[in-house]
Amino acid sequence: MTKLIVQIPCFNEAETIAETIAAIPREINGVNLVEVLVIDDGSTDETVSIARANGADHVISNGANKGLARSFQIGLDACLRRGADFIVNTDGDNQYAGSDIPKLIAPLVEGRADIVVGDRQTSAIEHFSPLKRQLQKVGSHAVSQLAGADIPDAVSGFRAFTRDAAMGITIRSTFSYTTESLIQAGRKRLTIISVPIATNKVDRPSRLFKSIPQFLSRTGRTMLRAYAMYEPLKIFMVIGVVLMAAGALPIGRFLFHYFAGDGAGMIQSLILGGVLFLMGGICAMFALIADLVAYNRQLLELTLERVRKIECVLDAAPDKPAGRSLPVEKIRDELSSLKTRFGS
Repeated sequence: MTKLIVQIPCFNEAETIAETIAAIPREINGVNLVEVLVIDDGSTDETVSIARANGADHVISNGANKGLARSFQIGLDACLRRGADFIVNTDGDNQYAGSDIPKLIAPLVEGRADIVVGDRQTSAIEHFSPLKRQLQKVGSHAVSQLAGADIPDAVSGFRAFTRDAAMGITIRSTFSYTTESLIQAGRKRLTIISVPIATNKVDRPSRLFKSIPQFLSRTGRTMLRAYAMYEPLKIFMVIGVVLMAAGALPIGRFLFHYFAGDGAGMIQSLILGGVLFLMGGICAMFALIADLVAYNRQLLELTLERVRKIECVLDAAPDKPAGRSLPVEKIRDELSSLKTRFGS
């Protein structure tokens, strides 16, 4: 039986959560069962009770506000444990049209993609300012380059994952999952495609950021950190080579004048060049070390992915009878301990 779980991270969405859940189709071609999972990120209103009353099959409460990125990861893990073959993420503010979910998962059902991102076609959204549209275009192009895929709307939260794709995603950002998850997926050579979707107008301001400069700053840091995790050799080696080349110029100037017999007045060039050349050498050495660390991180990610797969199998199986040497509950405890040590 093929199962789709639609996860909805929420924080104080009492006004819109009922409408969001109602818009989710319960019958989709290629899927036998559709369930809704709500992740409550410490809401102080009636989000949880309204979600339950309006058809949410599962509700998870974070207790305290942990942020969108963490709630997204908690949701993925919960969907996997509940046997989801496909996972759709949407927002609790009803920004995305639930009727587009069949269109979103169709490439997954057909085996044409691992991840599908809903393209809001921001250039045609009337309530987006010209500045916001341009920033969206530039930012999506940057993410596309880093992920190695054509993603017109990289910050869209309306996206779908296969089970295997979700298994391999580990979000470390505390801000947003949108860009980091795509860069991770691209570096793992997962197939990412986009499909056009419809949106509903949302009047309230974003709760994720207070201003466009703050959004750009935090998103930029997330993108740089995510890319540096997978391509540290390229990043730091380029910086090192540039610094060494810059240092070679004043050193060459000093040597030219030294052999010409008037190098005494050029000692400052030697000092400047030496400092730059040394900094470049340090960056180059750091690039090699960072590359080894990145390789080790990839091994840890593979370990976490296998741990998740084992957990999902164990969660789907009843505990073994008492008296066996390795009961399922003990294995679960050991795996939880392993995930805590490595991070999940």
